[in-house]
Amino acid sequence: MNLHDQAINLETRRQFFGRGAKGLGVAALATLLGESAVRGATAGEQPHAGNFGVSGIPSLPHLAPKAKRCIYLHMVGAPPQLDLFDYKPKMVDWFDKDLPAEIRQGQRLTTMTSGQARFPIAPTVFKFARHGKHGAWISELLPHTARMADDICIIKSMHTEAINHEPAITFMQSGSQIAGKPCMGSWLAYGLGSENRNLPTFVVLNANHSDPRANVQAIGAKLWSSGFLSAEYAGVNLRSVGDPVLYIKDPAGVDRNTRRRMLDGLSALNQAKYEQLGDPETQTRIQQYEMAFRMQASVPELTNIASESAATYEMYGEEAKKPGTFANTALLARRLVERGVRFVQIYHRGWDVHGSLPQVLPSQCKDIDQAAWALVQDLKSRGMLEDTLVIWGGEFGRTIYSQGKLTKDTYGRDHHPRCFSLWMAGGGIKGGQVYGDTDEFSYNITENPVHLRDWHATIMQLFGIDHERFTVKYQGLDQRLTGVEKAKIVKAILA
Repeated sequence: MNLHDQAINLETRRQFFGRGAKGLGVAALATLLGESAVRGATAGEQPHAGNFGVSGIPSLPHLAPKAKRCIYLHMVGAPPQLDLFDYKPKMVDWFDKDLPAEIRQGQRLTTMTSGQARFPIAPTVFKFARHGKHGAWISELLPHTARMADDICIIKSMHTEAINHEPAITFMQSGSQIAGKPCMGSWLAYGLGSENRNLPTFVVLNANHSDPRANVQAIGAKLWSSGFLSAEYAGVNLRSVGDPVLYIKDPAGVDRNTRRRMLDGLSALNQAKYEQLGDPETQTRIQQYEMAFRMQASVPELTNIASESAATYEMYGEEAKKPGTFANTALLARRLVERGVRFVQIYHRGWDVHGSLPQVLPSQCKDIDQAAWALVQDLKSRGMLEDTLVIWGGEFGRTIYSQGKLTKDTYGRDHHPRCFSLWMAGGGIKGGQVYGDTDEFSYNITENPVHLRDWHATIMQLFGIDHERFTVKYQGLDQRLTGVEKAKIVKAILA
């Protein structure tokens, strides 16, 4: 896909003839290089309307999709796999002993622990039990998640190159550690378009954490950026305090008819500017104003959760009634996908457990456990789970050795990119399984490694997209979510 071609396809008659002098040069070039070479440089498909319309790229999906929509629950700061899903009972006997050098293998460390004189083993203080038909080990901190062990696929062998939060989260979301690429939600909005012209295709919700002791990582709009794609494919952040979307309400003294006349006049001015300059972003601006006008009606209806049943609140918990809680955002996520939103991203911060892990982690888990379970059950009861992909996880894992002082009662864990755990459900994922494994120290992967590129390629596959064919030409490359290195589909986790 070539973004330059999109501008050409949208150009006006005046712009076409303004470029007409170049036509003889193109004809001469075709004579020298061959007609097919020139045609190949200018051909390409374009989306019909993207985030503000209905259709995406005509040739997508490439194959029959299993997933139509996604809810991605990102735990910002990196949950410790050793205390939640990757049970290592033998580590009890290793308490306060040094991590063997042959296990570490000279791995790169963060500056937070690279100066430590030793790396003492910190076994988890939390109890584990087997759950589901296949006996998945799940921590006592996640009792509701344990109840849906047969619905989820736990991947214990995820790995990444990023060792610090900023590049790791960016990598998770956009397929690159360097900011500026489109995130996953933007790629899907661009390729598959919208199912509801009155709501954005891609929506972002930021959930509050409850424990003031939690170490919080900053996040920003670049994580839901459309990168080099048009701004219409960026995520729209719905706020939990005040107006859900800033500046969407009519100002005092301006009624809806007046606003409609103002937008019509503004659209005419923007169209005139577009005809003069031919900048596709001008068309995006027109569409954004129109979407904002329609959202004046659709967003209040969306966020008014008073109509939800008592049974729904019992499932999600009373916290769902409080704006900004994880339970509230999970309920809103279900309402969003129910109304045709393609991709919903929820961020929950506070998982950066460098210290006081046994004191902070229980409250973090309590914030999300019941609501994450409820979301999956709610989707299932409505017949939506089969084509709605739900993802839960962080950006990397945590070390078996303690960061800072280790006692029987407390410890911390540093960043660990070599292995981490996440779970997926619905949308073509085979539930009731644990995929991949790690060594006794949860330090190195011993079975079925899944790199982030493989994970991204698999998600695209679930949406019916061949990740190698879904590209956009930018800065001389056929850019894609999975980058230029090899990525494989993780077929074993597909239903």
